[in-house]
Amino acid sequence: MKKRIHFRVRGRVQGVFFRWTARERAQALGLVGWIRNCPDGSVEGVAEGGAEALNRFREWLEIGPPGARVESVVSVEEPLKGEYMDFEIVE
Repeated sequence: MKKRIHFRVRGRVQGVFFRWTARERAQALGLVGWIRNCPDGSVEGVAEGGAEALNRFREWLEIGPPGARVESVVSVEEPLKGEYMDFEIVE
């Protein structure tokens, strides 16, 4: 069953290849959606895909790439929209 989450990651998550690595992880898990840097220093995104893949992606968000220091991850399940074809970095 496919699901959708909207997430925000706080901590030292900008300038450490967080978005790029998250995109690679999401694509490897078969997820679609987007990720972006926010003015407050956090990273925000939406991911859609299978429940198990989303769980694994959220677990990765808790750690992030080498150099990141994740302080918190908040994710909210939203209604599935099926509007994405890939997982992209947006501005």
